Amino acid sequence: MQAQAQYPAHWEADVVLADGGTAHVRPIRPADADRLRAFYSRLSDESIYFRFFGPRPRLSDKEVAWFTTVDYLDRVALIATIGTEMVAVIRYDRMSPTEAEVAFLVEDAHQGRGVASVLLEHLAATARERGIERFVADVLPANMKMMGVLRQAGYTAESSFADGVVRMTLDLTPTETSAEVTASREHRAEARSIARLLTPGSVAVIGASREAGGVGQAVLRNLLAADFTGPVYPVHREVRAVAGVRAYPSVSAIDDTVDLAVVAVPAESVADVVKECAEKGVHGLVVVSSGFGETGEEGRARQDELARIARAYGLRMVGPNCLGIANTDPAVRLNATLAATVPGRGRVGFFSQSGALGTALLQRVAQRGMGISSFVSAGNRADVSGNDLLQYWEEDAATEVILLYLESLGNPRKFTRLARRISRSKPVVVVKSGGTPAGHSARELRLPDSAISSLFEQAGLIRVDDLIQLFDVGQLLAYQPLPAGPRVGLVTNSDALGLLAADSCVAAGLSPRPPANLGASAGAAEYGAALAGQLASDEVDAAIVIYTPPIPGAGEEVAAELLRVAEESGKPVLATFEGHLGMHPALRVGAPPSSGSGSARATPSNGSGAGRATPSRGSIPSYAAPEEAVRALAHVVRYAAWRSRPVAPPPELADVDTARARDLVTRALAAGREGGDAGEAGAAGGEGEVDVTGREAEVDAAELLSCYGLDVWPAEVVGSPDEAVEAARRLGWPVVLKVADPDASRRAGTVRLGLESPDSVRHAYTEFAGRLGDGVALAVQRMAPQPAVPTVVGVVEDPAFGPIVSFGLGEVTARLLLDQGFRLAPLTGEDAAGLVRSVRAAPLLFGEYGYPPVAVDALEDLLVRIGRLAGDLPEVARLDLDQVLVGESGVIVLGARATVRTPPGPRLDGGPRRLS
Repeated sequence: MQAQAQYPAHWEADVVLADGGTAHVRPIRPADADRLRAFYSRLSDESIYFRFFGPRPRLSDKEVAWFTTVDYLDRVALIATIGTEMVAVIRYDRMSPTEAEVAFLVEDAHQGRGVASVLLEHLAATARERGIERFVADVLPANMKMMGVLRQAGYTAESSFADGVVRMTLDLTPTETSAEVTASREHRAEARSIARLLTPGSVAVIGASREAGGVGQAVLRNLLAADFTGPVYPVHREVRAVAGVRAYPSVSAIDDTVDLAVVAVPAESVADVVKECAEKGVHGLVVVSSGFGETGEEGRARQDELARIARAYGLRMVGPNCLGIANTDPAVRLNATLAATVPGRGRVGFFSQSGALGTALLQRVAQRGMGISSFVSAGNRADVSGNDLLQYWEEDAATEVILLYLESLGNPRKFTRLARRISRSKPVVVVKSGGTPAGHSARELRLPDSAISSLFEQAGLIRVDDLIQLFDVGQLLAYQPLPAGPRVGLVTNSDALGLLAADSCVAAGLSPRPPANLGASAGAAEYGAALAGQLASDEVDAAIVIYTPPIPGAGEEVAAELLRVAEESGKPVLATFEGHLGMHPALRVGAPPSSGSGSARATPSNGSGAGRATPSRGSIPSYAAPEEAVRALAHVVRYAAWRSRPVAPPPELADVDTARARDLVTRALAAGREGGDAGEAGAAGGEGEVDVTGREAEVDAAELLSCYGLDVWPAEVVGSPDEAVEAARRLGWPVVLKVADPDASRRAGTVRLGLESPDSVRHAYTEFAGRLGDGVALAVQRMAPQPAVPTVVGVVEDPAFGPIVSFGLGEVTARLLLDQGFRLAPLTGEDAAGLVRSVRAAPLLFGEYGYPPVAVDALEDLLVRIGRLAGDLPEVARLDLDQVLVGESGVIVLGARATVRTPPGPRLDGGPRRLS
């Protein structure tokens, strides 16, 4: 067969290996002949024997040509490269229409790094695209490594033994086990890659000059001031010492190993530095240099090339144009940032994409008395992203709360998947700014901001509006337990502030008790007794204490009593204490003894702030005003409610026929393909294939929905009054006459309800024709049972988030106000229930405002089925159910329309492991 000239772009990927390094995966090409020969020459005799079942000192030219020339259909080979060298290869050769033989070979120096496992994931996905359902491998019994890779892939495996060879057969159908294996390997690898960045044994600062105010010198001085526990190596081509430390002319000139390199050289020199670091064996890079994507197209091209080089050579990179990274672990004491002050040790992991804001943000954290476990400023986010940090912080025992300041999302679907898992054990608080800065390596988000908020809510993320709220919520989560509910006890010595707090609670959806006003003269005993009484009540889930001292500095005894009572209760306590913002010194457990009017803070041992006393669990966070405390508590109450809900997979639906649905979609795509230009070259490079990516075709929505147990209320399009009457008789009286345009329901005056006779149908038809013209298409439909609430359900395949289900009420007012909720598909029962209740008009479904209660359970079932459809069929570009009437006994789908298109590749988070 003639070799195809191209292959799908998504067959190439950067991947993280088990030890945290990176590699590039791509199909083999004829130009790889010399690379294959060099790879083969580095193999041990044992590796060659296991692969070919005998000695083979070298490959002949014919064999090299055979191995490097494939057709990307019946014969596919993928290679893993690090730098310019090939380190592994995996291949399949089709044996029958649905079965192929598989074999792989990994260079001895790279065995044990997980290369074979990730290659197998990618080859299996490639094979499924080409219609292959099973892999067969013949393995020598002594080749335990290969058998281990095949058995541990998570696919259904069978083995047999004959003629001295073990034959293993893998069913490539994805299973829950295979998905769990992939996710687990991804998690461990990405967490390890970040751990190597944040826990280096040695650091080189490249571009550390003697000039005062220089970027490199600032990082060097901050590293030294923080008392980093390992050696620090300044690198400068001309000077012998910087800041009193011996300097080296290049990284390669350093005698010892270098784990982390901070790069502060001009942008045009960074790529050469990266290659030099790779040759030295550096594990990670922090590029603080600017002049990349933030400067325009030329800088963006330089940035993309920098990321490509770093990943190709096995390095993870933070930046470029970033503030740096920090780790307050006493065993590391790393401050590789441009910020002279880093908060002390604490429980909060902090990620900021903005380098410009980073210094100010760290100062705010320190001013509040909050500590951090580690900090990363990603800058332009060309490589390391928030997703990577989530994987690391999930494993980091020192991190209990995660704070994220995001300006872009590289892989939004993966982000929400990770957040949904991690939020079950560690709260994640997010500020997501609007838009995407020009310099960021990220996908543009097309969804409205309200939709992103809905998807974050589904994942258990706490999204806040600004940086003040980020820290307000973060300090509450870090130092107080989660509330069991929304009931709030209030203790105050100011009637006005107590009433303000109560009003704020109601506005925030909390349930306050009447404030306990102790009066201006109340002291420690009164406050302690009042707080203890509130916390002892079964009607209180959290307490807010407001203390405005009559005499400045009189609050220490009150603070000590509040700490004692709060620590014994197991319920969260917040304070507005002397108008102080942050962790008030007197409200910290383990705070140093005070003198005068305030508690003394421990003096930092160095510029990093690593010596500052950090509040322990039970310290009470203080807010400048009661409404700020209430706002923070409301966020945490909603998160605690989300976290308390049981975790359940999407429900099993026995009456779903996915195979028939896929066949419908395939036939619709084929019909659309026939209407296209048959001469276009396919994206996959296949001869005779037509690229219909982005071109949408109609599919029979009613038939598609029937595959998922949903019926569309029959309707007939008519062209005359007589046809309308005949249709009404067939469907059954009473009927509805409406404009057949799918968008008609969005406009008033396009439907006539309750037509019970031929004359009423003719009259309605004549009225429409006179007003809209004879060419308007009209449809007759049987009148649905009343009363019912009209709703609208939709599906869209978003290029960043994947399949999304939307829901809203169908009335004009709700549409005008864009009162919609959104959830990622597929949907659990809890997701569907949350989606229904997420819209502001939801009370109309539950019997409020004079409406009768309707069958919300049937509506939730419909949403689950629609979510299953969206999750099963990435080809469905759009599906609109308009309208869905929700009555007292069930739901009726009045109309539906669906379009399909060939997706450009697998969903962002739907294939084998890859870096975003």
